[in-house]
Amino acid sequence: MLPKDDVTPSRWSFLWRAVHWPGEIRDWILHALLFPFWFLCRKNERIRRFAAWLRFRRRRLTAVFLLVAHLLGAAASLNVLTEQRTPQGAIAWIVSLNTFPYLAVPMYWLVGETDYGEHAIAYRASTSKGQPIVARLYRDLQKANLIVPDRTDTHRLVTRLVKLPVTRGNEAKLLIDGPATFDAMMNSIESAKSYVLVEFYIVRDDQIGRSLQELLIKKSKQGVRVSMLYDEYGSRDLPNRYVEELRAAGVQVRGFNSPMSDGSTTRLNFRNHRKLVIVDGETAFVGGHNVGDEYRYGVGELGLYRDTHVQVDGPLVQCCQVVFAEDWHAVTDELLTHLHWQPTVTAEPGVEAVCVPTGPADEFETASMFFMQLIHSAKERVWIATPYFVPDEQMVTTLKLAALRGVDVRILIPEKSDATLVWLSSFSYLEELDAAGVRVYRYQDRFMHQKVMLVDDSVAVIGTANFDNRSFRLNFELMLAFFDEKFVKEVARMLESDLRDCKLADSQELAESTYAFQTLVRASRLLAPIQ
Repeated sequence: MLPKDDVTPSRWSFLWRAVHWPGEIRDWILHALLFPFWFLCRKNERIRRFAAWLRFRRRRLTAVFLLVAHLLGAAASLNVLTEQRTPQGAIAWIVSLNTFPYLAVPMYWLVGETDYGEHAIAYRASTSKGQPIVARLYRDLQKANLIVPDRTDTHRLVTRLVKLPVTRGNEAKLLIDGPATFDAMMNSIESAKSYVLVEFYIVRDDQIGRSLQELLIKKSKQGVRVSMLYDEYGSRDLPNRYVEELRAAGVQVRGFNSPMSDGSTTRLNFRNHRKLVIVDGETAFVGGHNVGDEYRYGVGELGLYRDTHVQVDGPLVQCCQVVFAEDWHAVTDELLTHLHWQPTVTAEPGVEAVCVPTGPADEFETASMFFMQLIHSAKERVWIATPYFVPDEQMVTTLKLAALRGVDVRILIPEKSDATLVWLSSFSYLEELDAAGVRVYRYQDRFMHQKVMLVDDSVAVIGTANFDNRSFRLNFELMLAFFDEKFVKEVARMLESDLRDCKLADSQELAESTYAFQTLVRASRLLAPIQ
């Protein structure tokens, strides 16, 4: 029989009184912690004795647990103050760490840190080794007269941020939804003669995932060099068998930025969200599609995802190739000098475009600055389609300023979402955005996963970045910005079609909802900086 409660006053009791927790809650926590031990007590005498010892000293042990948890929360709060993050994000973490350290401290260790620290230094050092390749590419582009002069503030800002030029002589083809995207992508890989580069955030072992695997194995056996990167967090459900089968066929496969490779939990928060395929240095595919049946065939409640990709040919491909080469070198320490780095013109004068890679290792917050500059430059319209709309305060202010200037600002978000917290948070923005003239539309037909931005009739952006803190500051992202009136109009027609399947969100939705729903929305908004 286990000993009865120890009612003798303890020298630790002042800690218990300090937290002011009712005895019932204390006992609930204790029973939850000790239940596994009590379950095993019946079969093991040593465990039984240990459980009895724990129960006999439960008050002081619980007091020590609470003390240690709050000390760790306080220490983590000090670390939050030293990191570069928004004031709202810092406040959210500090309040959580000091109010509920038992949950918040482990979460902070896993996904809370925003300082890429030594990893950023290592990544920049790795990419710097590829500078001779970039310098040579610049010379070749200049020699072929393929670099567009800085005609606008946006051109100047982007080229300084990403250190890649705006190029001309490109062709761009809009790929709407999974069937068109994967058909074009698979056909291009099928025609590969020299090499194929593949980089995705999510790769699944389903019908489309196995189709890609079989095609890559086939091309590798034909003598085509195949290199594949996948994010180990995004593709955490991918079985080892899938990867080993690729490697057995000669495909070079690597997991990007593995959070487990060096025991670091910090890296779990910094993910490679890029989706990029390059074939023979001649064709590139960039956009929102991952490798999963939900993007190609439609599975589950959300059905076929509404998404957008773009296929490009021309010197822009070599700029995209720089991004893959840097990621590959960061993981393998191998410089891809054997790739086709000589830029070629596929159209004259062609589409003007720039490759915009962003990530936590950047010197500046590239994604935030890029989006803010585009919104500031708008004179007639800013249309943004994003599945996850959780902007920080400075981005909300930028959107409101644009609307107050008379710019037509529209935000397209999905009616149904695969992320409950993000979906709840989106309601909290409706009233303040509507007051400034920003209109929010909810896409009704399917789950919308595309990441597209349209500015006036002059700029269209397609890529992988969402309109949230994670894409602004934490993820490695990739976007292509096009400065071509014809292509921009094509993107505008696509978004106009999407708008016909949208419903204008009511700014009073939140005010007219139940108190419980309002509470959930407000709580989710507080967590926006860490979603």
